[in-house]
Amino acid sequence: MSVLVDLIVMLGMLVVVPAGLRLTGAPELDRIRRLWPLFAVPGAVALWLPRGGPATVLAGCYALGAVLLALHAPLRLLRTVRASAAHRTAEIALFTALVTPSVAATALVAERSGHALFGFGLGILALTVPHFHFAGFAAALIAGLVCRVADGPAGTFAASSVPSGTLLVLIGYFIGDWAELAGAVVLTAGMWTVALLTWRTIRGSGRDRTTRMLFAVSSAVLVATMVLALSWALGEATGLPHPTLTWMAATHGLGNALGFALCSVLAWRRLQDRPEQAPPEQTQPDRPRTERPPAAPALTTSVRTDPLLTGPALTDLTDLTDLTDLKGRTS
Repeated sequence: MSVLVDLIVMLGMLVVVPAGLRLTGAPELDRIRRLWPLFAVPGAVALWLPRGGPATVLAGCYALGAVLLALHAPLRLLRTVRASAAHRTAEIALFTALVTPSVAATALVAERSGHALFGFGLGILALTVPHFHFAGFAAALIAGLVCRVADGPAGTFAASSVPSGTLLVLIGYFIGDWAELAGAVVLTAGMWTVALLTWRTIRGSGRDRTTRMLFAVSSAVLVATMVLALSWALGEATGLPHPTLTWMAATHGLGNALGFALCSVLAWRRLQDRPEQAPPEQTQPDRPRTERPPAAPALTTSVRTDPLLTGPALTDLTDLTDLTDLKGRTS
């Protein structure tokens, strides 16, 4: 299981986070996005080293980058105080996305150093790292993007329930399985709403088959993976039979990483990189453009003096009769 989890974490560190930061469209995040490999590569290397000093130092490099990213969150949130409710909700989701990698990095440092954190064993800490990269960063980011496009009660619910569900799951780590189950219920409802809005509203925005397919896969995978998450949380709280952690990593974890997060990020990237194109009939290069005929002059248009006349100019077309008479008298 550890090899699979490490590969999933590497995908989150090296691909999903930097690609997701680009999707935010926030200029203030450009520098940290460009510098992200300097933090993510040492963090990825730390996953494959034995627990100890070198692995802890490299994990600390990743934690530094995650903290620098989290420092952007409060400043961005303050700018939305006077924004509309829907925009503010989307920004709260983005706030969550910017903060959750620091939670994952903290767990990574503790796990690589071989020390339990807040009473959690090394196995739980190792699973916390991918969880807050995908159920934290990726889920909150995509929910915020969906809320921006699908402006309405459903989009607002999705963008608000994903951060609140993630927070409840985190709190459940400390106070008990029932709180974690409540967080799983809220998070599942939010992610299912994201899947529904993506399928019904956003999927059709793709201008090509590949983009639409990526959106479709991400929506379908969310339905299945969140059922697994809900069944696991329910089993932990009630004692009912439920999947093991190894099975969850191979199904829920891998599905969320590849099917949801990666496909969603790629689809949104393609959607943003392909501007809307004009209909074919307006883009034919060989088709001559039809010019609009000039407008007819108004009845009050001025008329210059006739060369045969020595008098002042006539300024109204209603004087054409007088002009004819005058010409007759001068001939």
